[in-house]
Amino acid sequence: MKQPETLADILNVYREHGHRHYGEDVTELQHALQCASFAQFAGEPPMIVAAALLHDFGHLCHQLGENIAGQGVDARHEEIGYFKLKDLFPAEIADACRLHVPAKRYLCWKEPSYEADLSDASRQSLLLQGGPMQEEEAQAFEAEPHATIAIRVRRYDDMGKVPDMVTPDLEMFVPLLESMILPRSGPRRTMDGNHRHPTG
Repeated sequence: MKQPETLADILNVYREHGHRHYGEDVTELQHALQCASFAQFAGEPPMIVAAALLHDFGHLCHQLGENIAGQGVDARHEEIGYFKLKDLFPAEIADACRLHVPAKRYLCWKEPSYEADLSDASRQSLLLQGGPMQEEEAQAFEAEPHATIAIRVRRYDDMGKVPDMVTPDLEMFVPLLESMILPRSGPRRTMDGNHRHPTG
């Protein structure tokens, strides 16, 4: 898949590949819409809602098929998604994508009950992703500028796996995503108005 250049490119990927399953009882598009809806219901700011919608974008970009964790493959979808989104969206959103898998590993280290509450598919992929963090890894994760955002998105990621849940459709979130798109050139900005260069 080529690098998306516009929001239309992102939306087309969801429309073309959102029917895929990834080991859960919902499709990729259903999962994205559920995560965003749960964030919205909770009163999260728009940036968190957008990050919840987009965090698994990398799953739609690889060509490895469905339920790859069940085949013993880690596609590193969080990194794929990050590189696809980082030039279009603020750093908080791109980093929430990059860090939502480390956030799972971190929460397994931080909260003893968290791993037990994961879905079967999430526990399966956890093993491929390195298992619960060790203390040194956890400290490095905590030092990430957007670790707290990634943890919040991770919570909605865990919730968005409800078969037959009714949600708004993708088009309802387009104005929100449009409001998050970065200028065409220049350094990446964060939502607090600071700037971060693409290589940062």
